[in-house]
Amino acid sequence: MSISPNKTPNSLIHETSPYLLQHAYNPVNWLPFGDKAFEIAKKENKPVLISIGYSACHWCHVMEHESFEDMQVAELMNKHFINIKVDREERSDVDMLYMQAVQLMTGQGGWPLNCFVLPDGRPFYGGTYFNKNQWLNILQNLSDIYTKDPTKVNEYATELTNGIKQSELITTKNKSEVIFNKTILKESVAKWKERMDNENGGPNRAPKFPLPSNYQFLLRYSLLEKDKGIQDHVELTLQKMAFGGIYDQLRGGFSRYSTDMLWKVPHFEKMLYDNSQLVSLYSEAYTLTKNELYKEIAVETLDFVEKEWLTKEGAFYSAYDADSDGEEGKYYVWNELDLKDLLGKDYELFSNYYLINDTGYWEHGNYILMRSENLASLLVKFNLNKEEVTEKINACKAILKQEAKSRIMPGLDDKSITSWNAMMCSAFAKAYLSFGDENYKNIALRSINFILNTLSLPDGKLLRTYKNGESKIDGFLEDYAFTIEALINCYLISQDEKYLNKAKSMTEFTLEAFKNKDSDLLYYTNNGSSALIAKTTETSDNVIPASNSQMAINLYQLGIYFEKNEWVEKAERMLNNFVEEFKNYGAGYSNWGCLALNLTYPFKEVAIVGNNVNEKLRQLYERGITNAIFAVHAEASDLPLVKDRFVNGKTLFYVCENKACKLPVTSVEETVHLLD
Repeated sequence: MSISPNKTPNSLIHETSPYLLQHAYNPVNWLPFGDKAFEIAKKENKPVLISIGYSACHWCHVMEHESFEDMQVAELMNKHFINIKVDREERSDVDMLYMQAVQLMTGQGGWPLNCFVLPDGRPFYGGTYFNKNQWLNILQNLSDIYTKDPTKVNEYATELTNGIKQSELITTKNKSEVIFNKTILKESVAKWKERMDNENGGPNRAPKFPLPSNYQFLLRYSLLEKDKGIQDHVELTLQKMAFGGIYDQLRGGFSRYSTDMLWKVPHFEKMLYDNSQLVSLYSEAYTLTKNELYKEIAVETLDFVEKEWLTKEGAFYSAYDADSDGEEGKYYVWNELDLKDLLGKDYELFSNYYLINDTGYWEHGNYILMRSENLASLLVKFNLNKEEVTEKINACKAILKQEAKSRIMPGLDDKSITSWNAMMCSAFAKAYLSFGDENYKNIALRSINFILNTLSLPDGKLLRTYKNGESKIDGFLEDYAFTIEALINCYLISQDEKYLNKAKSMTEFTLEAFKNKDSDLLYYTNNGSSALIAKTTETSDNVIPASNSQMAINLYQLGIYFEKNEWVEKAERMLNNFVEEFKNYGAGYSNWGCLALNLTYPFKEVAIVGNNVNEKLRQLYERGITNAIFAVHAEASDLPLVKDRFVNGKTLFYVCENKACKLPVTSVEETVHLLD
């Protein structure tokens, strides 16, 4: 490979995205996504390469080293193409559109994503990772056909773009006359059971992604339906992930996915969005089961986030790379000799506790720390009690964490993304309600105030990203949806109605700014933003729940809080678009499923008014009540759920269902009885 000796940066040097900056000294003349790049393409009549990735993407780095740092490749790219680099986390709208194009062309997608488009943005060829020789052949062939047969290229681009638009019409058409009911939920779960791994947890295939919204839905469903088999599967999954290599046993926090069936070998990147949702899931699981393991995992993960990703401003960083010192996972794995030298007489206990054996062995003499599930046998083997084992293991972990300080850290993606920050804000809020740690409450409120003060504009708009004092890019539906959720959660933990009122006004703005006049569903991009070749609508729940499913949940909750029946009805119509999809593949629509549970099973409204409401809310929340909404006020309020219910000197609990209320009670126990 011929690496460029030229240290003059390309146009990406002016960007703030760590991923774009990683490419700023490539010999490729990269441009950021924007009108300027397409104007150059039109002027020079060149096709455009849109190359999409993110900072923690292992194969993105591989393709960069093999091709984008290579002079031979760069000369071909610069001569025949206008080259655009996109951080998919910043421009998720661009990623969503061209991912759809590549999936239509090839039947699959992933990152790095490379899509070749005409100067007007219409795609005509694409794929994911290519090695150097494949890439050189593609570049030459596409350049030749673009020059020699432009009519053919244009026809294919037109056909593909029409396919994208037709797919969008199918997605957004209000098509369901059927409404969710228990039978549909049971049919979906029955099909889901066929795809479950009841030995190792999760799905019966690899790779395994945590997909927290799946297990949140299944956990709630299992309790409402009293389906012990489903609850057992969820708990098995939570425990296997907690004991597996996908969880960082030393520092806390989860990697993005496991490459195998055992949750053993992770793809070592750590993402804020995964960890936020997993904290929320483990916190909720703790309130429902009181399994101390779940609390331990949530607390350790929050400690990791607070120490390594929380800024002084109250923002959260986005991710850690999978690689360090040029190798995937190098920062996290250990060899046996080093462990023996570092831990001395405690090595034997540590090696049994963290499976430094055939089970934990990975490759090249290295072991991935996986926690033993059989603590009882260790207590007998080493003649120790549980507290003594915990003390010794913690001492060993401290030694290894100190040793790791001499290692090269994985790359940090230090930009802040609004939606991901909002999700972590909600995680800290839910952890406060679950565990009572005041620090979690303080962090959640700092986080939401950072979003409101730094990522919000006076006209109601949200911005997408923040780094080094600079906020930019119009927010997407996802940013609004999860910020509204965080505002509702911050209202609960603070009992400050300003957060709930802000959630209401932001929802009003969102419904107008992202409106699709032909559908109840909302577009992913603001109608006032610069247009791509097609507008997209996000509907299926993936590693992050769909922005439309979260907005439907927001509309349902705020509709109840403010007695806006039109919002509740809109949420129901949005949901009922996906009856067939949910029935056939519930795992892809599990956040929608959570809303379906609210609408299908008895849903309670709980108002707590008067003295010590924060303490009373926490006592109630700790009981694991899921199919309910809480309104909490220390004083009189005009909020419909608590209006005219304040009695000076008393704490009263009101439980309502379908606009019918029980007589108020004065204790948590009485309230729990009414909720059963």
